[in-house]
Amino acid sequence: MLQVQGVFKSYATAQGPLAVLRGVDLRLGQGESLALMGESGSGKSTLLHLVAGLDQADQGSIEIAGKRLDQMNEAQLANWRRTEIGLVFQQFNLIGSLKVEDNLAFQARLAGRHDAVWQAELVERLGLGDLLKRYPEQLSGGQQQRVAIGRALASRPGLLLADEPTGSLDESTSDEVLQLLLDLLVDSPTSLLMVTHSPRVAARLNRQVVLHLGLLAAEGER
Repeated sequence: MLQVQGVFKSYATAQGPLAVLRGVDLRLGQGESLALMGESGSGKSTLLHLVAGLDQADQGSIEIAGKRLDQMNEAQLANWRRTEIGLVFQQFNLIGSLKVEDNLAFQARLAGRHDAVWQAELVERLGLGDLLKRYPEQLSGGQQQRVAIGRALASRPGLLLADEPTGSLDESTSDEVLQLLLDLLVDSPTSLLMVTHSPRVAARLNRQVVLHLGLLAAEGER
């Protein structure tokens, strides 16, 4: 599903180029879940943004489901993001002017894959049935994250990218949301790449890798 080869990324600073990624190789199989760990500033979010096509690598290649991101123009990348990947962020990024039911359907409608039956199943399994007519500002943090996860999965993406999706939640809510996410992945062909700082969360996924000083330092498997 995902193959990252020899990826380098630097950013310009007043002191000169800052190397964030220094030759990263990473593979993720279909239906597999992988935790990306590392200290602050190690390049975790940078790598996730590159995989999402939100930024470009200086060197190396990123291939997802047989498609090289560096061979797409901006319009192709935008269409690919709408149809092929799901994004879940710690900040939720729900659309404040839309009710929960419309937030859930938003990504799937853009992708041309809205499935009312699948959305109804997501609503039931994520416990959102009583919240469909509410707006994001009327929800708790855990409820908003459930909606964000449902929105990302509603289009049945091949790859789900999650950046600290439970980082702002208390431990009990974090465990509950993570379990729901992993349960939903069992019933789909979606692969998961999750950035997390929590060894406890990472241990729940199939594999764990650690970024250190822009390089993958270790890998574990469950």
